[in-house]
Amino acid sequence: MKHTAAAGSPTLKKVLGPLHLWALAVGLVISGEYFGWNYGWQVAGPVGFLVATLLITVLYVTFIFSFTELTTAIPHAGGPFAYSYRAFGPLGGFVAGYATLVEFLFAPPAIAAALGSYGHFLYPGLPVLGTALACYVVFISINLLGIKESARFSLLVTLLAVAELVLYMGLVAPHFRVRSFLAHPVPLGAAGVFAALPFAIWFYLAIEGVAMVAEEVENPRKTIPKGYIYGLGTLVLLALGVMVLTGGITDWRRLSGIDYPLPEALGIVLGRQSRWTQFFASIGLFGLVASFHGTIIGYSRQIFALARSGYLPGVLARVNPRFRTPHWALVAGGGVGAAALLTGTTAQVIILSVLGAVVMYAMSLLSLFALRRKEPRLERPFTAPFYPYFPVVALVLTMVSLGAIIYYNWLLSLIFFGGLGLMLGVYLLLGRHRQPLAEDALLAPVEAL
Repeated sequence: MKHTAAAGSPTLKKVLGPLHLWALAVGLVISGEYFGWNYGWQVAGPVGFLVATLLITVLYVTFIFSFTELTTAIPHAGGPFAYSYRAFGPLGGFVAGYATLVEFLFAPPAIAAALGSYGHFLYPGLPVLGTALACYVVFISINLLGIKESARFSLLVTLLAVAELVLYMGLVAPHFRVRSFLAHPVPLGAAGVFAALPFAIWFYLAIEGVAMVAEEVENPRKTIPKGYIYGLGTLVLLALGVMVLTGGITDWRRLSGIDYPLPEALGIVLGRQSRWTQFFASIGLFGLVASFHGTIIGYSRQIFALARSGYLPGVLARVNPRFRTPHWALVAGGGVGAAALLTGTTAQVIILSVLGAVVMYAMSLLSLFALRRKEPRLERPFTAPFYPYFPVVALVLTMVSLGAIIYYNWLLSLIFFGGLGLMLGVYLLLGRHRQPLAEDALLAPVEAL
């Protein structure tokens, strides 16, 4: 038995251009500049967290340049799942697919919780959990309307979010003091830096989700590299600017454990009733909305691809005949996210998402090396620069990050790998690994997409 899409069934629609991909790349990630990273201050302080952030920035620069080779050579909605399946077969595809699914299923509830917190900051009568759950309903509905409509919405809110962060940096820069950044130091050492790595990863987490709309991109050979490279450059500048400036305007300990550090920081330096503080908190929702919307696109395409390939129930691979969107995948992922929201543990949900990401990064980089060896003639419209050095640096930093996350979060790691083992056992017992995909299922030649 071979798992293929039903003949004549609706397929995904190819409508995305370079600007859409830039917006999706930045939009997927930009909420990481608004919240989440500040939890890293609790374990490393601003200086140690800056070191962690610089290490992770190097990781993402080298990883994205390497990952783009895979995305353009195999433009498939499954993204990392497809690369690992091609390189290592069904079991490799399963591990990468599981890791990617965890990343994209658990990032949205963390962002939704922050949306609820921002709303509560503005209007104390709004319940955090109720607002977060309502966000799922609204944005799943928007995604059901179609990828082009979703991409236009993503472009609008991403442009607003980038402009807002630039405005924020302009407002707080005059209040930055080096002595505040260096005050109350946490001893600089490997332990603090390693413990802070998951929160530094949150600055860039999910940029690789661009790979999951590869089947909906016009001319992916040229468009995907532009989207990744311009998107990453934008995010590096925003992440470093926001983190450094925020750390030097007040006692950083006041901002290290909340889900709305930026409006709180403005409230401290300008006054909580300042029109700028209120304005920023109001439009601050755009950055969170951009990422929430983008990660919903990401998880739905991953569920769709895994279901289409026989890893998940086939109903999740159905495409709405009118809007050409994977409607059941959108709804199912929303159910998982809503359940995660009910736990009320933002930091732990972030760590689970990051754990899925770094396992997926490792599988993708190993796939890059394997495919270079196994398929030297595979058409590669974009090749990783400075090969093999860039992917080696990315893989080493990925494994260091993975080790640090496991060491400092052993219970969450046990849950993650326990889930992987359980689902892998079911997969093997059902004999799905002996039912390979059709030979051309992962070839995805660009001309055919």
